Amino acid sequence: MDDSFTVDFTPRYRSGSGSSSSSSLPLPPQHPPSSRSPSPQPHHHHILSSSSIRASLGILSKTPHRRSYSGTSDNKMPTDPSSSSSSSSLSTSVQERLFQKLLQSVLPTDHELTNKDGEVPTVKDPRSDDGRPAFSLATMSHNFRRFNSRVGIVFIFQHQLFHLLSWREPCHTLSLAAIYTFICLDPYLIFALPPVVILLFLMVPSFITRHPPAPNSVYTASGPAIAPPPEVRAVSEISKDFFRNLRDLQNTMDDFSLLHDKTIALIGPPTNFSDEKLSSGVFLFLFFSSIAMFISANLLPWRFIFLVVGWTALALAHPNLRHVVLETHNQHFLSQENAVAEITDTWIHNDITLSTTPETREVEIFELQHRTSGGGYEPWLFSRTPYEPLSPARIADERPKGCRFFEDVKCPSGWEWSEGKWTLDLGSVTWVHERCLGGVEVEEEGERWVYDSEGGGVEGRGEWRRRRWVRTVRRKYLES
Repeated sequence: MDDSFTVDFTPRYRSGSGSSSSSSLPLPPQHPPSSRSPSPQPHHHHILSSSSIRASLGILSKTPHRRSYSGTSDNKMPTDPSSSSSSSSLSTSVQERLFQKLLQSVLPTDHELTNKDGEVPTVKDPRSDDGRPAFSLATMSHNFRRFNSRVGIVFIFQHQLFHLLSWREPCHTLSLAAIYTFICLDPYLIFALPPVVILLFLMVPSFITRHPPAPNSVYTASGPAIAPPPEVRAVSEISKDFFRNLRDLQNTMDDFSLLHDKTIALIGPPTNFSDEKLSSGVFLFLFFSSIAMFISANLLPWRFIFLVVGWTALALAHPNLRHVVLETHNQHFLSQENAVAEITDTWIHNDITLSTTPETREVEIFELQHRTSGGGYEPWLFSRTPYEPLSPARIADERPKGCRFFEDVKCPSGWEWSEGKWTLDLGSVTWVHERCLGGVEVEEEGERWVYDSEGGGVEGRGEWRRRRWVRTVRRKYLES
């Protein structure tokens, strides 16, 4: 018999009106000694030599390791081989131990996500993929070198786009604005943009590379190809481009981290309900805005809106105009923005009222007593079901499940007991009718026992009797 037991909610909080066992909260998992997870065993790690670590990281040593000695003019090695071998082995042993401690402290010992108790949680890792290789230093190093030798085209495109939007070449920026204007006026032109880009930026330069112009003459496309075709190749790991890619990758990671932190700081507080009144105001604004857009989206001049927004953003990217706009904003509009923000904050915190009363529910437990040979009843246990004569457990000739004492009744997961204590339910007729229990006799006075009915009168009372106890629980505050 279990030492602890999880109590169930009352029937009115369940989806059905039948037996309470169909929607009751599960019992705490009771593991037999043989099925419990074994205690963690000490991990045995192989001693990794420095050469094996370098090999796993893809670092090849091209020069032998040598020691420099002072006091000799020709820098010769010592003549005592025993002292040299002992000092070398001692140094290697210290290096191996340092590498081993470093790897043990940094790398995880397994690939499973564990909770505070060391058990594998039921929620699986959303990023897990059984078809992908697990983490490995050698694979990580190899893939990083391959990625860095091929990512240069992305950084080149990034720099070219930045130069185009920052008005470094005004004619190029105006050309982009003209193309954007044509697309806004006739959105179907956007489907012609990909083939045009491939023709102008990929195929035409490749053709000119294969057919270079003759020196000091007018370019003609006639004649056979006289140059090899251009090929996009991975840069060498010892070239300057490889280190340029490392520099750009380093700066891009910093830019992404700054952008991520600023975005979270801007969007997080209004949307994560840390300030529930502020988030509720944002929720109401977005809710009514979505309704308004559903109704009036087809009436808005979207082409003109996109055209104005695009030209405005492109104009604000000009350094001189951006400086003027910032000064004008700080002088004339900043104070008005602060006043509007103060009015909005006052409306949110004064007109939006939130409930501070925690959610409460009522839970139930049934006290079962068994009939003795002398005709009396003795306490048996507290069960989550009434264990009536027509219940599936009685028909299957199963013994009732539960705990022996009130103190062993556990609160449902995510809830905690309120200030009140267990109360006897005096409406025994009501809960018997709600469950449509058959084969029972209800005691309407006294202690409100519900007996198994096997005939008329006191002598016809059956083997079991039960009564219902209730108690109030409230939602528990979840720690992050």
